[in-house]
Formats: sequence, structure tokens, C-alpha cells
Amino acid sequence: MSLKRFNAIDIIHNRFDIAQPHSAPEQVKISSFYGENVFNDETMKKYLPEAAYFSVKAAIQTGSNLNKDVAGVVAEAMKKWAMEKGATHYAHWFQPLTGKTAEKHDSFFTITPDGKAIEEFGSNELAQQEPDGSSFPGGGLRTTFEARGYTSWDPSSPAFILEVGNGRTLCIPTIFVTYSGDSLDYKLPLLKSINFIENAALNVCKMFDPEVERIHITLGWEQEYFLIDESFLLARPDLMFTGRTLLGKHSQKGQQLEDHYFGSIPERAFNYMRDLETECHRLGIPVRTRHNEVGPAQYELAPMFEEVNIATDHNQLLMDLMERVAKKHKLAVLLHEKPFDGVNGSGKHNNWSIATNTGKNLLSPGKNPGKDLRFLTFFVNTIRAVMQHADLLRASIASASNDHRLGANEAPPAIVSVYIGKALKEVLDFIAEGKESNQFMIKEVLSLLKKAPNLE
Repeated sequence: MSLKRFNAIDIIHNRFDIAQPHSAPEQVKISSFYGENVFNDETMKKYLPEAAYFSVKAAIQTGSNLNKDVAGVVAEAMKKWAMEKGATHYAHWFQPLTGKTAEKHDSFFTITPDGKAIEEFGSNELAQQEPDGSSFPGGGLRTTFEARGYTSWDPSSPAFILEVGNGRTLCIPTIFVTYSGDSLDYKLPLLKSINFIENAALNVCKMFDPEVERIHITLGWEQEYFLIDESFLLARPDLMFTGRTLLGKHSQKGQQLEDHYFGSIPERAFNYMRDLETECHRLGIPVRTRHNEVGPAQYELAPMFEEVNIATDHNQLLMDLMERVAKKHKLAVLLHEKPFDGVNGSGKHNNWSIATNTGKNLLSPGKNPGKDLRFLTFFVNTIRAVMQHADLLRASIASASNDHRLGANEAPPAIVSVYIGKALKEVLDFIAEGKESNQFMIKEVLSLLKKAPNLE
């Protein structure tokens, strides 16, 4: 064992500077502070005039444009709310092609022509900013003298207040584009795909139910991660610089005994999770699940399903929060897909679906899928889409880091497939043979003990 590792272990055993959970004790209801740092629907009702509120809601739900006057009213309301929360700056918060978020902070403070100091935030500051785009990856879209990039407000994702140390900043989710409108981020392509799927799905849905007015694309992600003491991280330059170990021996005890998954959560990790969940809830990230993962020192948290654009923003924000909270606990979060050889890597599973504004999940088979023509329509078209566009689906998750995790003895394999289960396969077989399907989703009842309820 190297001297650095001995020193790291010695530091850990003599720690007196580990943060204890300080916020949201167990007796406080999460609902009492959930979303307190978000300019959400409830906050908009409080700070916006009724006409402006309904204009913003229409823009979110139907994609209609907001005029400059309404944008000015929204900007003033955001500034008032943010300053009451202690914010002194605002930032257009965007997602360049680096895989991380970006932000440039500007103060509300300004000087009038007559030399008076005031706080100002108007429609121009809310709707558009012009950060230098030359230092961000752009895939060769522009020549070097066309360095300008533009951030533009995305009303469908709520603004929020980010607290870092003693400072508070109003963060406004935005897209990031070139002067000619080419995408320099991940959000604009996502919004384009959402718009396309929503329009196409709505046209199909109206054939079955004219009452359907809107379609929602939903996403429930799962975030896996490793949590180690920061002393171990500082003792490994390869882990610090690349996010993964490049050499060394396998751990004497890995996951061979299969005893870590869903095991009892260690107290130090549990304290970290509680603080992280509190910060998430204050920012409106609806995390609900936490547990040990398969690998040693590996964990997972997962939220409730949300609209896909908001869910994606929340995952990006979460990863930033994870690292900030870990530092308070003298821990290091490893988000690399395969930080250690010989143990499971960390995945980010995406549970994706389509729903109507009436609450119908279009990819839920129900009790009798063979008789549900609407479900079958979306079901077979989803399968066909995977078959036709498997190359694009693979490309969307093909990164150098993820390639270390795919295949071999770890799920998922480096192919794209659709597993539909025995019952749904029989439904499709009946249709292919030109027969009428009476296939029901059979519920098997498992009887255990007299004192235990039956499981369906």
C-alpha cells in the first residue's frame, strides 16, 4: 500500500470536520419547503398580474410567443422575487456541448445617466444575452471571426435561485445558439424533438379522442454515483484528472458477495444524501428514492417523472449540487460511468413515455392491450422507430466514458433492442397472423404465508 493511501486513511480516521445534516430535520414536512427557490406556478400567481400569468402559461403549454411588454412584466416580477430571496445577480443558465452547465453572472445593480445607483432587470436582460461563443465547442459551425453566441430564455423551464456560499443568483434556463440559429447546446435539439413528437402524437391521438388537447413527453431518470472520502481522491492523480482509475490492484473485497445492493446505508453517506435531497427539494427537484447500488461505495437516487425538458434540466442541476454538497462533507462524488475496474459502473437509466393532458399514458398496455388500438398504434410505432433509428439512439449515448461500461459482464450490452414481454409478444403474434387477440395482461397471484398478503 502506497504512503499516500496510508496518509489518506490516517486523515479519514482523525476527521473532525465532517459536516452534519443541518437542514430539514425529519419532523419538517418536505412539502413545507419544496420549490421555495423556484419561480414556479405558485410563485408566478403571487407576483404576476393575471393577464401576464395566463400569457406565460399559454407560452409554456402551446408554444405561443410572449410579446416584449409581457416579458418586461415577468422580468420585473422575477427581480422582485429574487431580491426578496437575497439574490444580487442573474445568469442565463445553459448547457453547452461540454456535458456541463454554463452561466455568466451579471448584477442587478446599474448606474442611471444622472449617476443614481439602482437595481434593474428588464425584458432585454431576461429574453436574450450575448456570451462569447468562441470558447465553447461548436462542431465547426462558424468561422473564427463569427464568435458570437446567443442565449435565449426558455419559459417552459422555471427560473431558480442558486445558492453558493453566501451568494444567491437568479438562474434563467436558456438555449444557446449561433447568430444564424445553429445549436451550440443540448437543450435546443431536445426542444425541437419534443415539439416534433408532441405534434405528431397529438394528430394521432385526436383520431381516437378529440378531447385530447396536448401531449406531454415524460422522463424519469435514475442517477447512480460513487461516494468516497476526498482524501482518497487527492491520493489518486488519475482519478482526479480523468474521473477513473487507470492502474492499480483490484480491491480485496468488491461486489463478489452481492451484499451491498439495497443494503443498510452507512451513516456518513446517509447524512450526505439527506443534505443533497434537501437542496434538491428546495430547487423543485422531486427526488424520492435513495439506496445502495451494486458496487462498494456506490449509490443511487431517483426522482418522480417530470416533463422531459424540466427533467433534463433537473438532472444537470442535480449533478452540480451533488459535487457542491459533497465538499461540505469532505467527500468526493464520482459521476464517471466506469471509475473502477472490476466493479459495476454507474448508469443513468432513462424511463421515457408519452402522456396526454387527460392523464393517459400512451405506452401503458392496460388490462387488455389486444383491444386497445390507440396503445397498439403507439406501441408498434415506437418499436419501428427503434429499428429505423437505432444508429442515432446508439450515437446519443456513445461517449468514450460510457464505452468503458457497456457490454462485457455488465448491462446494458452495446446494442439497442426492445424487450416487450411474453404477453405483448403474443398480442403482436395474433395480429401478424390475422387473428383477433383476446390477450389480457394476466395477473399471477403469489400466495406466501397466511400472515402475508397475496402478491399480484
